[in-house]
Amino acid sequence: MKIDVMNLVHNYGRYRVLKDISFSVDSGEVVSLLGPNGCGKSTTIKIISSLFKPVSGKINIDGKDISEIDPTDRAKLIGYVPQYFTYSNFTTVLETVLIGRTPYMSWSVTEEDLAVVDYALRCMNIQDLAERQINELSGGQRQRVFIARAIAQKPVFYLFDEPTSSLDLRHQIDTLATMREIIHRDNSGMIVALHDLNLALRYTDKVILISDGEVYDAGKPADVLTPKAIFDVYGVKAEIIENDKGRFVLAYE
Repeated sequence: MKIDVMNLVHNYGRYRVLKDISFSVDSGEVVSLLGPNGCGKSTTIKIISSLFKPVSGKINIDGKDISEIDPTDRAKLIGYVPQYFTYSNFTTVLETVLIGRTPYMSWSVTEEDLAVVDYALRCMNIQDLAERQINELSGGQRQRVFIARAIAQKPVFYLFDEPTSSLDLRHQIDTLATMREIIHRDNSGMIVALHDLNLALRYTDKVILISDGEVYDAGKPADVLTPKAIFDVYGVKAEIIENDKGRFVLAYE
């Protein structure tokens, strides 16, 4: 399957945050949205997830306008993890992750639902938290719970808005490595807003570099994340370093 983002324009009051954003994401791809604060990454993800309606432009999934897809069917196609979470204080982790099965459930929870939830908990390594209440957890633990909820939803495309913002270094690496494995194995797709250029280099197949509400460049991370592009978009000097561990960005004044 394929998501086509076509000519998105969006305003906040008089401020135009998206000027003309277009790109495509195919099944099997992990695609990162990169750019400085306020460039439009989160807004783009919210429009794709149908939380916002753009001033103009549209989103197609396999040629069909996403706004014309039934909400239940859309929930089977799109799984969204926001940057900031809302949750019920006295809900357990298990119950929270089980919400991801809502598009597939009728009157009762099935053995299949529970098996998928268990799989999602294991993916995020939070089985030991299953009976804990969500308000008892740290911010990083809660973030892993909501990622597990998206995994339990089994969408075709995952939309993650800065999913590593509350995670420590170990869990940043584990989470992106796990999601990359899921995407490639299941031939699903993922659009993820990131700030860390080195995570984008290591774990994503394609990057969309956004500057001032427009696509500056798009393509393979190694091709897009050049010293010139980083200076143009972020205003900082950078070197690209390669060794036996991979390719890295070293930014400096």
